[in-house]
Amino acid sequence: MTSTFNAETTTDEVLQGIDLSGKRFLVTGVSAGLGVETTRTLLAHGASVVGTARDLAKAEGALDEARAAVQAGASLELVEVDLASLQSVRKGADAIKAMGGSFDALIANAGVMACPYGTTADGFETQFGTNHLGHFVLINRLVPLLTRPGRIVLLSSAAHRRSDVNLDDPGFVTTEYDPWLAYGRSKTANVLFAVALDSRLKEQGIRATALHPGGIATELGRHLTPEAIASMRAMAAPSDSSAPRARFKTVPQGAATTVWAACVASPEETGGKFLEDCNVASVNDENSMGGVKSYALDAGTADKLWTLSEQMVDETFAFNR
Repeated sequence: MTSTFNAETTTDEVLQGIDLSGKRFLVTGVSAGLGVETTRTLLAHGASVVGTARDLAKAEGALDEARAAVQAGASLELVEVDLASLQSVRKGADAIKAMGGSFDALIANAGVMACPYGTTADGFETQFGTNHLGHFVLINRLVPLLTRPGRIVLLSSAAHRRSDVNLDDPGFVTTEYDPWLAYGRSKTANVLFAVALDSRLKEQGIRATALHPGGIATELGRHLTPEAIASMRAMAAPSDSSAPRARFKTVPQGAATTVWAACVASPEETGGKFLEDCNVASVNDENSMGGVKSYALDAGTADKLWTLSEQMVDETFAFNR
């Protein structure tokens, strides 16, 4: 599928002329950056949003402009969810269920990037535990609230090209820790989670997809040292000096693919796929920029990651296939 949008398209351009009145969305990570912009745009077009954040006070302040955009009949509600704590994730999921109502789409936007080695409250390596396992539990617990048809959108990254998942050593017990390697593994896990969800849920009318929002200067990079930033820019630069270099997007441009996937794109054409720049990305296993690595779309690996994830979080999620 090819859309008329591209890397420079903004959220407002994606939703131009679209009325989302009566629609309801879940967005994780609404205290900064892409989460705030995604929420603002959805509200401005008539939708209701339930946003999650680790720091509710910070989220409240960040969403002042978004609240001003809430239209009659719509709402913005916030729920505390710390993705680095499964106790918090489960408590948050219960609170969302207690609100009642259904969702047209679940948007897994929150995450951490290239942070120093650490572990979550449950002892998982921070990036894999937060970016993947926290969302694995939250999204799976909320699937019953999705409308049919419904959508699940998982924010991954071009950094998935850095590494496949390591199912034998997800916590860097035997592997030397590298912040970008860990980030790449967690972002590949996001794509594989989308593949597994789509496989399990498409017969029910629910389609899942993962995407690369683009390089955006947001608080996601708060852990980056000058050396890490230099490494990031080096990874973004193609080996062929004549090829165009990656550039940073604005926040509205960065959130555009999320909004496109959740509201506009054909679920039949995007389900189980990887998106970038408001289009379905091509498979690209070359050592160059753009596209999705084939290992991130491998159904067998996706199923193995699902099984491992259930074992790690000690919770089973069964859907009709």
